[in-house]
Amino acid sequence: MENQDSWYQQWFNTQYYHKLYDHRNDKEAELFMENLIAFLNLPKKSKILDLPCGRGRHAIYLNNLGYHLTGADLSINNINYAKRFENNTLHFHTHDMRDHLSEKYDAIFNLFTSFGYFDYEDENIKVLQNFKSGLRYNGILVLDFININKAKTNLIPKEIITKNDIDFYIKRKVENNYLKKEIKFNINEKLYEFEEKIQCLTLSKFKSMSKKVNLKIKHIFGDYNLKPFDEKESDRLIIIFQ
Repeated sequence: MENQDSWYQQWFNTQYYHKLYDHRNDKEAELFMENLIAFLNLPKKSKILDLPCGRGRHAIYLNNLGYHLTGADLSINNINYAKRFENNTLHFHTHDMRDHLSEKYDAIFNLFTSFGYFDYEDENIKVLQNFKSGLRYNGILVLDFININKAKTNLIPKEIITKNDIDFYIKRKVENNYLKKEIKFNINEKLYEFEEKIQCLTLSKFKSMSKKVNLKIKHIFGDYNLKPFDEKESDRLIIIFQ
């Protein structure tokens, strides 16, 4: 497991991450899940893993629809928050995507650009291998990533975002094939600094990585309404593997 110095463990484990991104609301999550479940036609009581699950908004909603959910995340604070919603068919625990999955699932969901955090392609391959080994026969992997081409074209280098009475000073850049975001803000005259960075992974890169682990791409979509993917115009790159 990554040490405490990893950017994602530091940043995702703070309350301020959720304050900055509080616009990612339940309605957005529910819309995507409704469209996705309808398309996949997964039988009720199917066993689904949401990894990483954040605070569990997707997992909780899917569980309410009648599915058996496991939510896993590296952030202890996220899991502690999500555990208050547990029941007989909804469970949460901490887990690093690079570690082997001990159970098998009908579907694994990797949502909201929760991939490409690491420094080496071998780690991405390891994650895909773990996802594959955690799927039952004919199981489904859904990977929801940002459309890196559009993100780079429409990059906003600097902006100030005010959320929950906090001014977040944001800087963005593309460097060494990473999309990087620098985040600074002050709380009670104390400066906080965090970073986000994801690898600039294109559809062709996902295709080449999936071949290495023998995952088959079945469908590709460009937004949460499951419209076709367009390299220049789509907001998302949603890939369904089997």
